Amino acid sequence: MTGWGILATGKIARSFARDLRTVPGAEIVAAGSRRIEAATAFVEEYGGRAHGSYEELVADPEVDVVYVASPHSLHLEHATLAFEAGKPVLCEKPLTLNARDAATLFDRAGDLFCMEAMWTACHPVIRAVVERVRAGIYGEPRQVHADLGFLVDAAPESRLLDPELGAGALLDMGIYPLTLADLVLGPIERATATATLSDRGADLDVAIATRHVNGAVGALTASMTSWSPRTATLATSEGRIELPADFHHPPYAVWVPHAGEPERITGAAPVLGSGLGNEALHVQECLAESLTESPLVPRAQTLRLMGVMDDLRSQIGVRYGTDG
Repeated sequence: MTGWGILATGKIARSFARDLRTVPGAEIVAAGSRRIEAATAFVEEYGGRAHGSYEELVADPEVDVVYVASPHSLHLEHATLAFEAGKPVLCEKPLTLNARDAATLFDRAGDLFCMEAMWTACHPVIRAVVERVRAGIYGEPRQVHADLGFLVDAAPESRLLDPELGAGALLDMGIYPLTLADLVLGPIERATATATLSDRGADLDVAIATRHVNGAVGALTASMTSWSPRTATLATSEGRIELPADFHHPPYAVWVPHAGEPERITGAAPVLGSGLGNEALHVQECLAESLTESPLVPRAQTLRLMGVMDDLRSQIGVRYGTDG
C-alpha cells in the first residue's frame, strides 16, 4: 500500500483524492493545509489525518509520497519541504513559474523521485496514440491543431486571475496543447505567440505557432474567456488522428486514414477516475521500481516545455516576480 500525503486542499486536490479511490494500492493517509479547519474538512470526506501545517504533513511517518496541489507560484517552496523530509513528490503542473525555478526544484529533489503532474502523458488513450505515432503506424506526423479554453468566472484575487500567483492561460491551459505537440511531433525548435492581456497583465487568450525539430508545425490556442472546442487533431502523411473534447484526457481517439475506414483508438488499460488515477498509479509503479524520474514525464521534457513557455511569456509581455 502506498500512503499519499496531500499538500493543500483546493479544487485540484479534491479531484485527485476522488480519483485515488480508483487506484489499486493507494491510500490517503494525511492531508495538510495552512488551516486545520480546511484539512479536517478534507479528511472527513477523503480519509486520512489532518495536519494544520505543511511541515507537519511532510513529517508524517506514514506518508510515502507527497502530492503538491498548491498554486504553482508556491510549488518550489512546498516541494522543497517534502524533499527535506525525505519524501518523493508528484507536483502539480506547471511545475514552477519558470524554467530556472523548475531546474532548482529538480536539483533539490536529488535522488528522490519527482514528477510534474502532467496527467495527459499518463492517460491510456494518449499513451496509445503516442506509442503508435512514434512507431510509424500512421505515417509521418506533420501538423497538430490543439485548443483548450474555458470561461474563467472567478474573483479578481483568484489564483487564475492574479499575476502574483502565476495567473494566465498559457501556464494553466496552454501547457496542454504544448505537451501534446511535444509528445507527437517531438521537441519544439521555435515557438511564436500573440495574446490578449488583462488590465493586471495576465494573459487571457493566447495563440501559438510552433515549428519542431523534424520540420512539423503546430497551431495551438488557450483561452480563459471562452468555451472553445477543446479538441485536437494530428495530421500525418497518411491521414489524421482526431481527439475529441476534452483532448487532454479524451475518452477515445479516432484514426481517419486518407483512404480507408476510420479506426477507434482506446487505451491498453482502463481510465481510472477522470484520468488522474492513472497518473497516481504510474507514480506508484515508478516508486516500486526505485526510479527517480518518470519515463512518461521525464525531467528533461518538463524543463524543455518550461523553457518554451518562458520564451512565449517574454514575447507576449507577461512577467512574474520570480523571473528576476
